[in-house]
Amino acid sequence: MKPNKNHRYPPREVIEKSCGIILYRMKGVNRDYLLLHYPGGHWDFAKGHVESFDTSEEDTARRELKEETGITEVEMKPLYKEVMYYEFRRGKSELVKKSVIYFLAEAQNEDVKISFEHKGFVWLPYLKSMKQLTYDNARVLLEKAEKLLQNAGDEE
Repeated sequence: MKPNKNHRYPPREVIEKSCGIILYRMKGVNRDYLLLHYPGGHWDFAKGHVESFDTSEEDTARRELKEETGITEVEMKPLYKEVMYYEFRRGKSELVKKSVIYFLAEAQNEDVKISFEHKGFVWLPYLKSMKQLTYDNARVLLEKAEKLLQNAGDEE
């Protein structure tokens, strides 16, 4: 029996995990968030794949932030850890099911040295960041981060 060239096999499922950081800086009383411009055209936060040598999810997030922005000195906010799930097709043969664990951190300096992986970056206040972000799931994460930071400020 000859294989039917028109028969389409279901895509192979691939599970991927990445970690990232929603990074902000304070300018006086104002808070700006760092958004990266990816080659595909979208705007998002710094993130990347978990590697075998990473000791934790936070370690992955810190490493990716350093690789993508050059920023190493951050103060992690311990009450924020959010997971984003999404799926996408890689070519015709793979369905990627992805989880990204995000942390929240404050930059201790604002000097960004963008990596080859990105087209650019911008620091924007919350409302402008919400408009600049490409994906709704990133906006949901940013909204949670902003609410947490506002509530923390109210308690001081």
